[in-house]
Amino acid sequence: MAEKITALDLAPAELSDATTAYFAKCEEKLGLVPNVLLAYAFDEKKLRAFTDMYNDLMLGESGLSKLEREMIAVAVSSINHCFYCLVAHGAAVRQLSGDPKLGEMMVMNFRVADLTPRQRAMLDFAVKLTENPDKMVEEDRAALRQAGFSDRDIWDIASTVGFFNMSNRVAAAVDMRPNDDYHAIAR
Repeated sequence: MAEKITALDLAPAELSDATTAYFAKCEEKLGLVPNVLLAYAFDEKKLRAFTDMYNDLMLGESGLSKLEREMIAVAVSSINHCFYCLVAHGAAVRQLSGDPKLGEMMVMNFRVADLTPRQRAMLDFAVKLTENPDKMVEEDRAALRQAGFSDRDIWDIASTVGFFNMSNRVAAAVDMRPNDDYHAIAR
């Protein structure tokens, strides 16, 4: 019997040709279909909205590197204690950085990791936005500008933070489980 992906009993919808092709592309590029996608497969409209936003934020054009975006995902997920995202995006940090220790340090406490001033400013902003969104002020944006981020980059940072806060909450609510394969990536 296959391990449950979530605590909910939602049967996958009959997948369209486009979604079947997307899952095949995931299998080809990643060696797996991420469980988060399978969890959303009960409703193709929700799956498409999730993947469109994720792909734009994490893979689209941005002044942020892919590693920086993954670092945001891990820092936010660490604050939220999101098991799924810590495992999946911790693996991405390990893989993109080529540094297995960095991924683990990011999961535990990014402040002890060997980060550049730019990365530290970005993650301080991400954590403040996660913990105290009502306390964001111009000085927070100014600190990012001083670290070399453009206003467009600030938008991308904030959007990535917002996305992972949303997805962390959904994952927690449904007890979403990461693919076992993530645990062995880039170790």
